[in-house]
Amino acid sequence: MYRRSLCFLSLLFYAVHTGAQQPPPASEQMTAIKAGHLVDVESGRVLDKQVVLVRGGKIEAVGSDLKIPAGAKVTDLSNKTVLPGLIDCHTHLADGAHDGNGDPMSQLKRTASQVVLESVPNARMTLESGFTTVRDVGVYRALNDVALRDAINKGYIVGPRMFVAGAYVTIAGGAGAMTGQAPDIRLPWDFNYGEANSPWEIRQKIRQLAHDGVDHIKLLSSGAVLTHGSNPNAQEFTLEELQAAVSEASNFGLRVASHAHSAQGIKNAIIAGVASVEHATMIDDEGIALAKQHGTYLDMDIYDDECIQAAGKANNIPPDFLEHDRDLGELQRRNFTKAVKAGVKMSFGTDAGVCPYDIAAHQFAFMVKYGMTPMQAIQSATINAADLIGKPDQFGSIARGKFADLIAVDGDPVADIRQLEHVTFVMKEGVAYKQ
Repeated sequence: MYRRSLCFLSLLFYAVHTGAQQPPPASEQMTAIKAGHLVDVESGRVLDKQVVLVRGGKIEAVGSDLKIPAGAKVTDLSNKTVLPGLIDCHTHLADGAHDGNGDPMSQLKRTASQVVLESVPNARMTLESGFTTVRDVGVYRALNDVALRDAINKGYIVGPRMFVAGAYVTIAGGAGAMTGQAPDIRLPWDFNYGEANSPWEIRQKIRQLAHDGVDHIKLLSSGAVLTHGSNPNAQEFTLEELQAAVSEASNFGLRVASHAHSAQGIKNAIIAGVASVEHATMIDDEGIALAKQHGTYLDMDIYDDECIQAAGKANNIPPDFLEHDRDLGELQRRNFTKAVKAGVKMSFGTDAGVCPYDIAAHQFAFMVKYGMTPMQAIQSATINAADLIGKPDQFGSIARGKFADLIAVDGDPVADIRQLEHVTFVMKEGVAYKQ
């Protein structure tokens, strides 16, 4: 027995000792990326002939005079422009296949399992188009986004890093509710999970969402465009209810994103202390001043009106949605210009799902058309977006210690922002998904 024990201990010592001499696992192998040009979003400059060293999914070093270690895998992007992975702060990846008409009633024709499985290609398309992180801001089938996020994190499917809301927090029959069916039809629990009609009901919903593992809270301060029986001009949650939401969310370390089209709904959300106002369509001068004063991000989806109007011309969208949208697209774009000129914090959000998931980058050209410089537009989808999510130390720029989220395009996006519509290389956490 003594000899067997001694032999076992000797073998164990040998295994541990020799194991220390083994090469690191593949995931820890050094990768050296040679970038012909690199967009430094923190300084707002484009740097030439840079090397990015990546190990274990994170950036180990960046510079022009770095020596590439022996044995490193070299990815040669010396004829391309390298940028941080893009971030879309307003997506709906887990609502199933894009059908072009935006009618939530289509959800009633599919099971929750069908919807979440249809969402798998949405995640891959989003990542391969250059978006390595998204903030997903609500689903009609509650917690489908949590399931999609977790499947990506576990490596079951391919997709961007997701920060999810779990469900819309909305008044009964409101902008985030499933509406349009006959009043005597009772919906499954997951369609009205987030409905709340008082400050204390809102607190209860947020507590449940926190328990169910969400990353932030999405609530709706005004009516909506793509909801039956809604009015974008209407205020829904009161200021008191919005304040309760922000207070309760903060108890769990969660930030609040508020949908708001109407001028007063926007101002109520800002005063209540939300992190961002989504859409901000009818924001007025007072609202712009409040956003700047409070440091509130505006997340304005100024491209998706193109898709709504195209669906209208093809008779592929409910007529009440078109009526809601009448004249709002151009108004939103004019107000976007005002907000940019005023110096309000701006993030990149597309409402992906209204448009196909692989064309989110088309919004960059509209942001430039309506007042941003190309660098500002890029920053809105990198360092600004990371700041809004609350993870600027993890992603949003190409810097030591951050996740190795990198994309590349053939041309110069600072000279031609539409280069971002044609991403040729995508790396997320050190793994290349497109090259």
